[in-house]
Order: sequence, then structure tokens, then C-alpha cells
Amino acid sequence: MNSSLTANRLLAAVASGLIFAASGAFADEDHETKEAWRLFVGDHTNPVVRAINFENGKELGRYDVKGPAALTASASGQTVFAAQSDHDIVHVIRTGIDFSDHGEHRDLEVSDVGLLPVTFEGKRPFHVVPHDDHAILFYDRGGKADIIDETALLEGRADVKTIDTTKPHHGVAVTMGRFVLVSVPNAEVETKPGDLPPRIGLRVVDEAGRQFGDVAKCTDLHGEATSARLVAFGCKEGVLVARPGGIDGPKLEMLAYPADLPKGSTGTLLGGEAMQFFLGNYGEDKIVLIDPDAEEHFRLIALSTRRVDFLLDPATPRHAYILTEDGDLHVLDVIKGEIVRKAKVTEPYSKDGHWRDPRPRLAVADGHIVITDPRHSLVRVVDAESLKEVRTIPVEGKPFTIVAVGGSGASH
Repeated sequence: MNSSLTANRLLAAVASGLIFAASGAFADEDHETKEAWRLFVGDHTNPVVRAINFENGKELGRYDVKGPAALTASASGQTVFAAQSDHDIVHVIRTGIDFSDHGEHRDLEVSDVGLLPVTFEGKRPFHVVPHDDHAILFYDRGGKADIIDETALLEGRADVKTIDTTKPHHGVAVTMGRFVLVSVPNAEVETKPGDLPPRIGLRVVDEAGRQFGDVAKCTDLHGEATSARLVAFGCKEGVLVARPGGIDGPKLEMLAYPADLPKGSTGTLLGGEAMQFFLGNYGEDKIVLIDPDAEEHFRLIALSTRRVDFLLDPATPRHAYILTEDGDLHVLDVIKGEIVRKAKVTEPYSKDGHWRDPRPRLAVADGHIVITDPRHSLVRVVDAESLKEVRTIPVEGKPFTIVAVGGSGASH
């Protein structure tokens, strides 16, 4: 990757974001500022999701579901989807955090959390992809994906458009304008009873299911992310990038792994919000920065041990956080392309054993990194600058999956 060009482009993006933030700050002088953050924590073993006030650690709500839930916040932060893949159901929680944009500032309205009356059922719901004013639920064994309107959800009703995924498989679907990018299974291979076929590519369809263009090759497709107007998918051959393409649908481009990278591939991707880039795993003990517009697309960063979890900081765009199995939390500067500091934040959690074993997960809230510690029934709160633990929040059971929702806004 041409590091100087990439750094200049990323720094320019950060600068523009800071200018926007500053202008908004002046516009807000006549308004009272309100701030609110809430954590949503799923238990590893018990069928329960808890809503927690981040400021004081008090439980705001406890929601009994059908099974252990993977949690995904919507793009707006107004809802959290609790997918219970082993129980064929998805519940939705209203976060009570509602931002509205007013150009030079945004308003924040805070209300009660609550379990919405609408649920979604299908065979093995797994990937939940939030985008703009909707989310897509992909059912691995259902042969379908549901596009769900969030406004209708908050009104207590379901407004769903269903996409046929051709055949049950462990896949994903992502919207891009009026088009949908859908993984493609190998329909010819014979599978053992109970097994799902492998993924071989990606196709573009409209919301009526009409396909545009040919299937793009993407062997073992796994992992997706959106950054700016681009969507990326992890493949055995490289990273497949979709760009808006007008009336003929998105244009698909394979960024092949360069020959000087060690053997490996990307199966989990995160997308920058204020800057256009992607961060992915590369095997278990490396991560890779991906710039689709640079001359050299990939920049590899080796970790001390295997990765347990990682995420981007939406409020500090140049920072990403990686937790490794030795209990170290690493801060990655995505502009420099290097780890700039680290600290031990938990006991070691080995990656050996079942992939679903209880291990820490990360979230970011109000300048802090929030870490579940299922072994000790805690949520640890770590200052993002010093990497020192500032407090803990006791959570009954084995706190596992976690999302944070919140921020600041004007109050009228």
C-alpha cells in the first residue's frame, strides 16, 4: 500500500470530519446538550438480554428470549436485533436512543427501552446486516433473506421484503440502493445430511429478485462490511468490492491478495465510517488494512497472539481496538498502519476449544472500550486513551455479546 498517499487521504477525511464537528458545536451553543449511553448485553448460556445504563451501571431492562442471542444494533441505533440462530427466531429491542439531524446540529431524545412486539422467524437466522433505515436478516437454512423496515418496527408492525437466496447456505445479503448483493451457494456439490453447501460467489439482484450481470467468483465468501459507498466481502482469492454502478447495478471488483502476503484469507470485515477503508482479519493472528483506491490495497499487521475480537472506534476514526487471547488490548492507528499501544485488560482466553465458548467481546461507549468478561460476570470499562480500567459493571451469569448505543445531542 502506498502509505504516504493513503495517510494523506485518511488525514484529509479526519480533518473534514473535525471541521464539521466544530461547526456543529458553535451551532449548538443556544441549546442544552444531552448525552446518553446504553449497553445491551447477551448472556452466553441463558436466554436473556439486558439493557444497562452505561453511566451508573444500573439495569434498565431484562428481556427473556428463546436462547443465547447474537446482538446487532441498527444503523440508527434505535433498535437492537437479538438473533437466536439455534431457536429460529429474532427479537428486537427498542433502545430508547433517538437522534434526529437538523443540519448544523442533531437532537437527542431519550425514552424507555423495551422489547418490541414484532419477532421474525425462519430457519437459522444468522447474519444481521444493518443499513440506512433497514436491516437484512439472512436465514442460513431458510433459503431466504428478509429486508426489514425500521420505522415500521418502531410502530409495532413488520414491513418485510423477502429475497430468495436460491438454496440454504451460510451466507449474507447486503443492500446497495435498489439492489441487493447476495451470496451464491454451490448448487452442484453433494453435502452430507445436515451440512450446508459452500459459497462460491456473489450475485446482484433487485428487490424483485431479478439478477443483474453474472455471478462474481468469491470462494468461501464470508464476512461483509460497508464503508462510504462501498461494500466488501471476504473471499479465498481476495476481497471482493462492490461499487455503485447506476441502472445496471453495482460493479464488482476482486482485490486479489498479493503474492507477498503469507497464506491466509479474510473472513471478518469492518468498514470505516468517517473514512473509506476496511479492516479485516487475516487468519487468526494477523489483521489487514484494505484501501480499495490505493495502488497497493493491503497492509498486513501481525498480532502477538490470536485475535479474540476487534472493532473500529466510530468517534475516533483513526483508531481500532484488537483483543488477543493473552488478554492484551491493542490500539491500531489505521493511518500509520501500526499498533501504537497495548495493555492487559483481562485474563488470557484461549482460542482453543469450541468456537462458541464464552470469550470477551468489545464495544465502544463515550471514550471508553467496554469489554465483557464472562469468566468473572463483569463488564470491564477501560479508558480509550490510557487503556486503564476505570470501573466494572457486575452482570449476572456470563455476559458475552455486547453492543453500545448512544452519544450526545441538543435538547430543546
